[in-house]
Amino acid sequence: MTKSALQLARAAYQPKVPAALKSTVKAVDGEYTQSVADQEDIKRLFPNTYGMPVVTFEKSKEKRSLPAINAGVILSGGQAPGGHNVIAGLFDGIKAINKDSRLYGFILGPGGLINHEYKELTGDIIDEYRNTGGFDMIGSGRTKLETKEQFDKGLEILKKLDISALVIIGGDDSNTNACVLAEYYKSINAGVQVIGCPKTIDGDLKNEQIETSFGFDTACKVYSEVIGNIERDCNSAQKYWHFIKLMGRSASHIALECALQTQPNICIISEEVEAKNQSLDDIVTYIAAIVAKRSQEGDNFGTVLIPEGLIEFVPAMKRLIAELNDYLAKHDAEFKMIKKSEQRTYIISKLTKENADLFASLPEGVARQLTLDRDPHGNVQVSLIETEKLLSEMVAKKLELWREDGRYDGKFSALHHFFGYEGRCAAPSNYDADYCYSLGYTASCLIAEGKTGYMSSVRNTTAPADQWIAGGIPVTMMMNMERRHGEMKPVIRKALVELDGAPFKAFTVHRSTWALTTSYVYPGPIQYFGPSSVCDAPTRTLQLEQAK
Repeated sequence: MTKSALQLARAAYQPKVPAALKSTVKAVDGEYTQSVADQEDIKRLFPNTYGMPVVTFEKSKEKRSLPAINAGVILSGGQAPGGHNVIAGLFDGIKAINKDSRLYGFILGPGGLINHEYKELTGDIIDEYRNTGGFDMIGSGRTKLETKEQFDKGLEILKKLDISALVIIGGDDSNTNACVLAEYYKSINAGVQVIGCPKTIDGDLKNEQIETSFGFDTACKVYSEVIGNIERDCNSAQKYWHFIKLMGRSASHIALECALQTQPNICIISEEVEAKNQSLDDIVTYIAAIVAKRSQEGDNFGTVLIPEGLIEFVPAMKRLIAELNDYLAKHDAEFKMIKKSEQRTYIISKLTKENADLFASLPEGVARQLTLDRDPHGNVQVSLIETEKLLSEMVAKKLELWREDGRYDGKFSALHHFFGYEGRCAAPSNYDADYCYSLGYTASCLIAEGKTGYMSSVRNTTAPADQWIAGGIPVTMMMNMERRHGEMKPVIRKALVELDGAPFKAFTVHRSTWALTTSYVYPGPIQYFGPSSVCDAPTRTLQLEQAK
């Protein structure tokens, strides 16, 4: 395999880790925990793994001789920069426990566990993938681990390989499944621990103990580089409005972070739209007003950042989508039998009047996108909805109406972008390379302590890496009950942008100035070598949240 100069240089990079992980560690139990909501329901569903204490690892002078560990690892869900370093940290960690420990990777996600498809991950394989992007070491998949049949099928191969611990690297849904699996294996005394690691570029898997999900740092820096390039082009040509949709289905963390890094003219935050009960027309009017004001100054150009999941946060649209999700979950087969030319009329006839009227008012293309196949969790695939085009078309129509009224006399020409997959497999930043390796190594420590139903946690990450705090948090602590596929299910609560949080407040202080001036910032590409302030800096979001 031919490697680039950067790949060769990165292969030699040694991730920085918390000081405690450089020696023998001891687990210190903290307070016992409860779920964030619906305590009685969660406790009833997870009697064997509910209420466990938060764990912190500290240096120990005690020398321990532990038996070899056979561990398995699964990459679950969408890719995120740094996944390979989680596996490398896990591998090095179990080898430090006992040199005869072995690690097995299940191929293409949870499906590999069910279908007994795996490979042993040896030192040569691990070394090939250190500090690299992607999940191609073993691949990833979106198969949901949720049935007893699947759990038992997986247990067959775990027993055959003498695997006593399984690490599932994924987002909130994948870690929810990991917790269900941990509970089941504990309930039948299967002798298999299950540990999770927090992965998602969306940044919505976090809390007091999980400061950030891995991959968020790298993805935002990749997107911000390209947004900065577009802003530079925008300011050079001075004739286009660029509508840029960014990944982030359930939260606007990516859009907010990229706005803080690049200072665009407009950034819509979904959570604010919902809190203010704004309609699509409210959003369009807001954008059009800024376009018109900039035009008065001779600036017929600008940049607009739009979170991928915006449509679902518009309250009226959210109610429509919720009803669509529930209806299609129960009548999907019937719906697919309807001719495509008649599906719109069919849907309108099945909805409540408010939602039927809204659905009927939508452009044909958007209405069709709302009824496409659901994702594995039964939700509309919002990434397929071209929100950036919908908004720019509606802004153009609004401006034409204003032109007729004499309220606008500028030029409006829009270009569209969607940055998603471009950021998921980038070579991890130094922050993510260090953070991910530490998460994997911490998972090995949780295994050594006999823990199950825990998520690996590394905190204090705005400080130098040797001051980071490694530990584990019970997954049940993050759970609440939510409606999925028309039924109430236990899931990890997503962390949305907090409108009273420091990152959003910092944004609101500046956005009116950024709207009317051309205050663009050009972050440039990720830097791996040079001053620590350039190479190792965490996201603006994390710095603001930690008041650093």
